Amino acid sequence: MTRDKLFALIQYPLPHHLISRLVGQLAECRIPWLKHLFIQAFIRHFKVDMDQALEPDPKAYACFNDFFTRKLKANARPIGEGLVSPADGTLSQYGRTYHGTLIQAKGQAYSITSLLGGDMYRAAPFRQGSFATIYLSPRDYHRVHMPLTGTLKEMVYVPGRIFSVNQATANHVPGLFARNERLVCIFDTEHGPMAMVLVGAMIVAAIETVWAGQITPLSGQVQRIRFDAPITLEKGAEMGRFKLGSTVVLCFGREVEFEDITMDSMVSMGQCLGELPAMQRVGGATSSAG
Repeated sequence: MTRDKLFALIQYPLPHHLISRLVGQLAECRIPWLKHLFIQAFIRHFKVDMDQALEPDPKAYACFNDFFTRKLKANARPIGEGLVSPADGTLSQYGRTYHGTLIQAKGQAYSITSLLGGDMYRAAPFRQGSFATIYLSPRDYHRVHMPLTGTLKEMVYVPGRIFSVNQATANHVPGLFARNERLVCIFDTEHGPMAMVLVGAMIVAAIETVWAGQITPLSGQVQRIRFDAPITLEKGAEMGRFKLGSTVVLCFGREVEFEDITMDSMVSMGQCLGELPAMQRVGGATSSAG
């Protein structure tokens, strides 16, 4: 048995939510000497680059969570053309969605319906589209931004386990991203529907959005919220953040012309991932531009 498989297997019996709550309490600790120790140890271990942070002094943060969700200096992440990465991280998988199936890792696939909360009508527009998965490592910038300008239509909280989401676990836990607790945000864009799925993970204390604040953890039931009053976020604008950990899965209802980026390459928030043709209204029907 490989080390990666053993790492994945030992997570099954662990009390995921209890561990995450305990770590979350430590991450909110405001005792100066303790939070300084925690932050400094984290910076050393993960080689975090503080030069790009708006506040580069680790001691200036009130708690670990404030440090972890730190802002960056203006223009630290230029916004590129086309579809851009919503976060710093590793582009672990991307490509077409065939018959509602996404690729998690080599030899591992899962369904768009399960990822988006089990509603086949919500998943239907994305069954023959495209997807991209970005894994945020502990050292990365953990605010999530809009890859396109979009208007929020629906938010769905989906309860679940919170396995680690690193590559070792993705290789060995079937349907990982559809098992873990997650927040599904459905947007309308000029390129058609877009789903941004913020996936929770081991020791992720919470997921926040700019329009609703902290979302997880909630109850053990799927919770669906629709937005009649428009909430429109511009491309490159912050839409949420992770308090520790995790992964963003982007889903589109149309084919993305992805850049030639090697799988498992590092990407930066704002980096161009590809192009999507715009939608046009022709005689009351929707068609592609170009």
